Amino acid sequence: MKLYKWDDIEKEQLNPLMVRQAIHGQKMTVARIHLSKGLVVPAHRHVNEQITMLERGKVRFLVDGREVLLEAGEAIVFEPDVPHGVKALEDSLVLDVFSPPRADWQRGDDAYLRGPAR
Repeated sequence: MKLYKWDDIEKEQLNPLMVRQAIHGQKMTVARIHLSKGLVVPAHRHVNEQITMLERGKVRFLVDGREVLLEAGEAIVFEPDVPHGVKALEDSLVLDVFSPPRADWQRGDDAYLRGPAR
């Protein structure tokens, strides 16, 4: 067992509008992500199943060509390999759970999240 406290977990400034904290376990990754209003994460896909829970704010996902609005207190499940992207309509706090763990993040292979905000 290992105990974590979000206040003690490194905050990665991925781009000017996005900050990520992540915990990687043996079978899953949990991420707390701060999205500033206007942030756009381009459509991407990954081998991980993803559950996104919106703690505060409002975001619009583009999921396999369909728009889905997510508001605080709501959650959405993405099956593996389904293309999706997101736009922050308000400053937002997201909790993402991935299985298996995000090996691409651990390797630093997440260029679609880094660089200038879109």
